[in-house]
Amino acid sequence: MKKLVYSTLMALTLSTGLVAQEHKAEVKAETPAADGKELIDFSSIKDLIKKDGLEGELQKKQTEKRVLLDKKKLLDMKRYNVPPADVFWNMFSELWLVKNATTLKWDFHKPDFDIEKAFISLLEAQGIYEKKIKILLLDTPDVIHAALPSNDKEYIFILSLPFIRTLDLSKVEISLILFEDFLRARKGYFKNYVTSKELETYMGSNFAGKPFDKKLIADHLKKYSNVLLVKGFSFQEQFEVTTEMDTLLKNDMKMWNTYLTLLDKIDNLTKTNALYKKYNQIYPSPELQMNWLKPKPTRF
Repeated sequence: MKKLVYSTLMALTLSTGLVAQEHKAEVKAETPAADGKELIDFSSIKDLIKKDGLEGELQKKQTEKRVLLDKKKLLDMKRYNVPPADVFWNMFSELWLVKNATTLKWDFHKPDFDIEKAFISLLEAQGIYEKKIKILLLDTPDVIHAALPSNDKEYIFILSLPFIRTLDLSKVEISLILFEDFLRARKGYFKNYVTSKELETYMGSNFAGKPFDKKLIADHLKKYSNVLLVKGFSFQEQFEVTTEMDTLLKNDMKMWNTYLTLLDKIDNLTKTNALYKKYNQIYPSPELQMNWLKPKPTRF
């Protein structure tokens, strides 16, 4: 009997030990690593991402984000672009007009003279088409008339209303004054006076990361005022414009005679009205122009 009890106890002991060992092995397999971190099979996760197409979607989103950032950077860079020459001159002339609004007095109610229509008609009679024309009337005798620098498709003219009224000019006479200015602009006289190598280099450049060159712009805006108020055009330039007017108008003698009469009117005005004595300083001179136009006597 004792032997039977002893044998039973031994069997239970061995059985318990085996169960304990098996449980210990299971617990060990399920227990996290000693450093407290779970062991993760990243390769299987990567395979799963690939299988679900998530990796391609992630790359696509990263590419889209990179493109968006590049576009944003490019747009930001464009904010610092200086306009190229074909855009710059129009903007620069308009800036000068705004900066000198007090002197030029262009902000007033203007009468409708149909000047633009008459001038375009004259241009077309000369075979000149598809030009955008802007004519700004000034309520001052200080700046009488000019074509400001622009591109070859667009012309900006300024014209003194007191000058027109004092001489009682017709639309044809006004158009002839503008046509003179058109020829000066086409020859580039004004633009040549106010430009410089520094300004030409600045056009079309980008000043991102650098301060805007305010001094360069301010100095060249002063040149505009200097041309129209002090320096004017040279005798040679005036001779070239007058002789071209002579050639172009000779096909219409009525128009040619109107031009000659116009010069005579301006000449008398500059000699009798103190407000316009500076005219000859800017446009030398109506008297000389008439002499250049009049036929020379033939010598036998």
